[in-house]
Amino acid sequence: MREPNAQLNVAVPGSFSVRIAACVRRRMFDVFLQTFTPEETDTALDIGATSDQSYESSNYFEALYPFKDRLTACGLDDASFLEWQYPGLRFVSADVIALPFADASFDLVHSSAVIEHVGSRTRQRQMLAEVLRVARRGVYLTTPNRWFPVEFHTQLPLLHWLPAALYRPLFRLLGYGFFAQESNLNLLSPRTLSRLAIGFPGWRFEIRKQRLLGLTSNVLLIARRD
Repeated sequence: MREPNAQLNVAVPGSFSVRIAACVRRRMFDVFLQTFTPEETDTALDIGATSDQSYESSNYFEALYPFKDRLTACGLDDASFLEWQYPGLRFVSADVIALPFADASFDLVHSSAVIEHVGSRTRQRQMLAEVLRVARRGVYLTTPNRWFPVEFHTQLPLLHWLPAALYRPLFRLLGYGFFAQESNLNLLSPRTLSRLAIGFPGWRFEIRKQRLLGLTSNVLLIARRD
């Protein structure tokens, strides 16, 4: 049985795939900066802070965001070490389905590779609703693209292109039972993510695609208040 690490991944730290993932995440962070141009007065929330410290890309947003004293990180993992690693940052233990923050608490909300781990499409939409609720100006949410040939969490090629009723038993057979459960991994495509964003008045949505080797590796959902 291949058990995931705190990053919900089975890739070996320092491996080629991990280094590639770090480059892709850096590029997605650059898109975030170009899209919202955060200022020193803006408050920001990052959803999905992890206890993992073995990957270069773990908690990349906390490492790269320039205004640490305006940044709150939250997640189910104990990532309180971020407070001493980045003085001024605040960590809050929180479930993304029920965030412990008031409406419009943060100018900007960021979440990378979390929504595919919260469960059913209903729960994914609940997460999106919560993220939008606590955002005042904008939301930046990313997720791996289901139609990329390699599934990033398991490192398995092509099986995840099959219907869920087929690829989930295959995941179990190959020893990836954790990722066979919808509650742990429910991949999204650009179309699926776009459909989740329907029906939120007061917000304008844009879907962008992050490419790797000419293929869409990640889907970016950008939301701005009208």
